Amino acid sequence: MRVVLVLAGLLAATSAFAAECRQDRAIYADRDGGYELTFEPIGSDAAATSHHFKLKVLSSGTVLDGIVMPGDPARSNGMVMYKCPEGDVTGEEIAACTVWEGVIYALDGAGDAADLPEESATATAGVLLSGFGPSLRYSKLWDEGKAKVVPWDLLKLKGCAA
Repeated sequence: MRVVLVLAGLLAATSAFAAECRQDRAIYADRDGGYELTFEPIGSDAAATSHHFKLKVLSSGTVLDGIVMPGDPARSNGMVMYKCPEGDVTGEEIAACTVWEGVIYALDGAGDAADLPEESATATAGVLLSGFGPSLRYSKLWDEGKAKVVPWDLLKLKGCAA
């Protein structure tokens, strides 16, 4: 009985916490504590992207850049990149620095999937980067020793940036 009460309290606290956090400030972590994904405000209404985030490999301190672009049909299409050149770059250069590309799903407390909520909306309980773990394992990031643990594709809300 005590375990049930503790779990119910944790779920209620997580739901209350999520209600106070906007998506553009949400911080997520994988279950093994090896990776942390932090959304950040885009800062422009004219941006072609719908979300920006940083993905940190905690063991090495390596930080990857992430973007989300709305798709057609409606999907939250994401990319995670490592050391991409800035400025006017070619598709080949972007492909060379892309660690993962795919759909990012927002997961609610019941595990139902949807597109990511807008930046100003309440943070979702979890994000699923479908196929991220295997993609990272076969990337140059792994080859360079910047990542040594394959993460799970699911990251759960763990905090909110100030």
